[in-house]
Order: sequence, then structure tokens, then C-alpha cells
Amino acid sequence: MEQSEKKFVTPASILINAILVIGFFIYMFGVLKPHVPSTDPKMINLWAALTSACLSGTFWICIQMFRVVYRAQRAAKK
Repeated sequence: MEQSEKKFVTPASILINAILVIGFFIYMFGVLKPHVPSTDPKMINLWAALTSACLSGTFWICIQMFRVVYRAQRAAKK
């Protein structure tokens, strides 16, 4: 017996997640720039970008976990 498996990752979901993560990165970069304790613009941009990258990675994991939990809750209702 062959079971049909649903495809959970689609190109549209990847695109939506990428847009959300890039938008979050840009937002956090703008928020973090004034908080870097330096006067050198290169160092300000570097550390704001590195910190934003870490936070964006965490945000991406949160998006993925939200999708998994939401999908499980929808399946449980059926």
C-alpha cells in the first residue's frame, strides 16, 4: 500500500520565509546600529550586521517551529 505524502515545503513558503527573515534582518540592523559602542562606521556596521545575523537565524528557527506546531494543531482538529 502506497501512502501519498503531502509536500510541506513549497517554493512559495520558502519565498515567504526568506522575505520575512530578510525584513527582520534589515529591521534589527537599523535598531542595533545606534547601540554599538564605537565611533568607527565600519565597526558599527560590522557588529550590527553580525548581531542581526544571529537574531535572524533565531527568527528563522521560530518561523519553522511555528509552522510545525500550527500544522500539527490543524491536523489534530481533523
